[in-house]
Amino acid sequence: MSHSEAETPSVRKRRATKARIAATAARLAGEHGLSRTTVNRIASEAEVARATFFRYYETKESAVADGVTAPWLTLVTEAIARQPARLSPKDALVAAFAELADQFPAHGDRISELARLNRRSPALDAWTAQTYLRYEKAITEQLTPRFAKLTEHDPRPRLLAALTMAAIRISLDEWIAHGGRLPELVHGALTAITVDPN
Repeated sequence: MSHSEAETPSVRKRRATKARIAATAARLAGEHGLSRTTVNRIASEAEVARATFFRYYETKESAVADGVTAPWLTLVTEAIARQPARLSPKDALVAAFAELADQFPAHGDRISELARLNRRSPALDAWTAQTYLRYEKAITEQLTPRFAKLTEHDPRPRLLAALTMAAIRISLDEWIAHGGRLPELVHGALTAITVDPN
């Protein structure tokens, strides 16, 4: 899609409609639980037809997942961008996620439910894997300028971004299986990453 196409009113309207559906689905799931959140209710509160819902999402689970994860992508990339230029790529990541730690508890129930759903739904698990790739790409773009002596096709920025998402998945697995504090688990996993920034 070209930049001009991305700026057309129809494209903006579709993007806004999809975001509204996802945000509504995430809110309803947070308030009432996923089992009591129906497609009909999501569509009604998002002020779209049921058929419109299915033009954007195959299932209510994918809408909830998008509603939960999409805002975090913005939060993560903005937090990385705010870190001082003097910080190494890894230190910038650790500092960014430390900034976000206070926001984890408010989303804990939905994060936990989505993690469990992923283990029962191959389709949703595949969707989540695609979401992680979006995060990886966005984090790579934020980290690239922080690496010294970059060469053409240098793998380090993407490698660090991929390791970051692996650290998040490992932390979620540990949290779901054994409990504890998710921010501390994420911090521990991120600090264990080693990628030479020089």
